[in-house]
Amino acid sequence: MIERLASPTAHELDALTDLWERSVRAPHDFLAPEDIPFFRRMVRQEALPAAEIYVIRDSGNGFAAFAGIGADRLEMLFVAPSARGKGLGRELVEHVAVHCGVRRVDVNEQNAQAAGFYARMGFRVVSRDALDPSGRPYPILHLER
Repeated sequence: MIERLASPTAHELDALTDLWERSVRAPHDFLAPEDIPFFRRMVRQEALPAAEIYVIRDSGNGFAAFAGIGADRLEMLFVAPSARGKGLGRELVEHVAVHCGVRRVDVNEQNAQAAGFYARMGFRVVSRDALDPSGRPYPILHLER
């Protein structure tokens, strides 16, 4: 069941940030280890507070997956490593597309797993940036559907 976190608590934001880190350490092997603390701070202090957050909880009432949106853009989608392959990412993308009008997403070009997922979800590349928004050498693909 998908739940909107209307006003996430500090504890919930910390738990979502922990899920983010667990999630990115597996498929994001292109991230330099020294960059992870920078991105972790950015996720916790900037990205999560600015986004409208939707979650799927696990059986222990923790977070199994979450999506963060802004306007018609999916700003973030992360699934706990233990919950991968169960359709949670697909469920969240479809939910925010239907109920929130999301039709755009950006993805790191080196993250082939995520790029393939979004392609299967009907997203197509419309442009590319050589650097990520923080100026680091992680090319970004801009997708729409």
